[in-house]
Parts: sequence; structure tokens; C-alpha cells
Amino acid sequence: MSLPLEGLKVLDFSTLLPGPYASMMLADMGAKVVKVESPSRPDMLQGLAPLFTSDKRQTSYASLTLNRNKRSVTLDLKNPDSVKAIKCLVKDFDVVIEQFRPGVMAKLGLDFSALSEVNPKLIYCSITGYGQTGPLASKAGHDINYLALSGLASYSGNQQSGPKLSGTQIADIAGGAHHAVMGILAALVKRNSSGNGQYLDISMTDAAFSLNALFGAGALATGKSPDLGETLLNGGCFYDYYQTSDSRYLSIGGLEPKFASEFFQLIGHASWFKRHLSLNAQHQAELKSDIQSVIGKQSMDYWMALFTDTDVCVEPVLSVIEAAQSELFEHRQMLTNVEVDGEKVTQIASPIKFSSTATSNTAAPIKGEYNQGLLTELGFSPQQIKEMTNEK
Repeated sequence: MSLPLEGLKVLDFSTLLPGPYASMMLADMGAKVVKVESPSRPDMLQGLAPLFTSDKRQTSYASLTLNRNKRSVTLDLKNPDSVKAIKCLVKDFDVVIEQFRPGVMAKLGLDFSALSEVNPKLIYCSITGYGQTGPLASKAGHDINYLALSGLASYSGNQQSGPKLSGTQIADIAGGAHHAVMGILAALVKRNSSGNGQYLDISMTDAAFSLNALFGAGALATGKSPDLGETLLNGGCFYDYYQTSDSRYLSIGGLEPKFASEFFQLIGHASWFKRHLSLNAQHQAELKSDIQSVIGKQSMDYWMALFTDTDVCVEPVLSVIEAAQSELFEHRQMLTNVEVDGEKVTQIASPIKFSSTATSNTAAPIKGEYNQGLLTELGFSPQQIKEMTNEK
């Protein structure tokens, strides 16, 4: 089967999570992604345990996933020949993704202004924490900081614990990576009609702020921000997690009357349905405490035997391994096996299901493995290639 982005060429200068995740999505859909890596400075993601080790490399399993379906070249971007090589490549590429602080690519002579002179059709996407302009443009940050400044952290958690860390990097992935891919694809569609490329300024904090879609709308209308444990979806009602007698957790989310009514009947307290309609915060807290006292008397197996064949929005909290081995994700084909250096490595698959096209499934490259082939094609001599890539 053909790949939906077959023929698209992407030059990726990014490291860590947001940019690599974005280019992974494009590569999974068939784009030819060439990673430009530093010959001397390792990507910190490669050292994130647990590590995959073979006679060819040692790197993290996370890096193997995020860099699948890509090719790798190592270039010293401070070497004039490396800049020349990039400009040669860009003539034949559609997209550039970079994740440096504002101004870094300009100092290297590789910013949008410089590269669009070589290729006016180029889509150039910069992913940063705080955007290319503004009071924080040059400041360092991480996912936790972007969530803090976007307002999301202020009502994620409860009154007892305060703001809580998420198990995944919301601003990096839902913010930076996903919005970068949407922007790139939209710019490509526009290029089809205009013939021109353009520059994309993706701020992870901007994107995180936009995720306040549900409760941010009301906050802007009333001037009152949502608080911890106050809304329907962050602990302000019985929609929450409850611990079982064997220290597992149930997610209980049946907000709608038909779900709530049946839920309370099933746990033996049909009269509690009226209690859940109260708008009083103290009444809701007392109801949640009573639900917890009931759930806490029985094991997860007991509750799942009770709820499995019902439709009341109650599900177990699964570990990653339990989720991976579940009937749901087996049926949805959410695992894929990739051969890496002769060994089968199981990875989380692309969640996008196409009816008439496929997604790609090749191993992450060994760092710099594309150096000789690509740079020789561009006309560089063996000596120049050694200097550009810092090869001994």
C-alpha cells in the first residue's frame, strides 16, 4: 500500500521530545525524514533508561521509537561546508523542523530567511518554549514550566495535593509536536495553491494555553479561573479515581443521568443519585468519600466482574504493560514490531488508521549512518566529509 506522505522530504534539526515526535508522525506516514545530528553533542533522550544495546549501538528504547523511519547525518553546523551542505539539501526538501532557541539558526546562517532564498517553497517550522517573540522568547523552560504559565497546572490536581504532574508531557506532545504537524500540513496545503512556502512559529506555551478550551472559555467570560477540584472534570463531582481493597484504582466517569443512575444502583446505593445532583461542594466531597468507602471494600476483580458488561463509564486504571496486552489495543493494532540490529523491538504504533494507505515501520538509524551516501551525492570530498562530521 502507498504511504499518505510519500514524496515529502523533511530535514529535522530537533532533539529530545517535541520535534522528534512531530517528525516521527510525519515519517510514520511516509515522509522521508533526515535527522541532522551533532557529531559531538549527544541527544539526552538517548540516555533515558532503559537502554537497547547491540554490537552496533547503545541507545534508549524511547529514542528508537521517536526516530523510527528516519535517516541520520552528523554535521558540525559551525563548519562552512556543513552550512553549504544544508543549503544544497534544502533545494530538494519540503520542510525544515528546528527546536533551537530563537536566533541560533540565524547565527548559523540557516534561518528561514537564508534557506527560503535557496528554496522559496520551503515550509520552515520552529518549535520553542515561548515563541520567537515576546518577553520570554530567550528563556529556558520545560514541560512543567509551560503548563504552569499556560494556566493548565492551576486546576490539575486537588486542594490537598496542589497541582499534580502528568504522566506524560502535555505541552511537549499535545502542544509542540501535534500543533507543529498540523501547521506543517496546513502550510503544505496552502503551498499547493500559492506556490510559496512559509514560516511557522510554534510556541509550546501558546499551544498549552489553547488546551484550556473547555474551562478557559468560561473563565474569560466570567473573569473567574477554574480552581483545583472545582469543575465537573477535575474532582468537583464524583467523576474521579477510587482505590479498591487491593490498592488498584477504578476510573468512574458516568456524569450523564442514565449512567449515574445505573452506577449507584449497581453499588447498592440507588438513593445517592439525588446526592450527585447537588451543586454544593461540601455535599459532593461527602458523596465522593462515601463512594470511596464502598469501592475500598472490594478488589478490582470484584468490581470489574460487576461493571464489565455494563455501560456506566467505569474502567480500571491499567499500567502501560496491562494496556499494551489488553484486548482493546490488540484489536486496534496499537503495537508494532520493528527489527533493530537483528532484534525484534516492540513499539507503540501510529494511532492513525487510513482506509487505503499504510504507515511505515523501519528501524531508527544509527547516528550518522547516512553521512557518506548523502554527502558524497552532494559532491563533497572524503576529506570535507571528515571535517564536516568530525569523523576521525
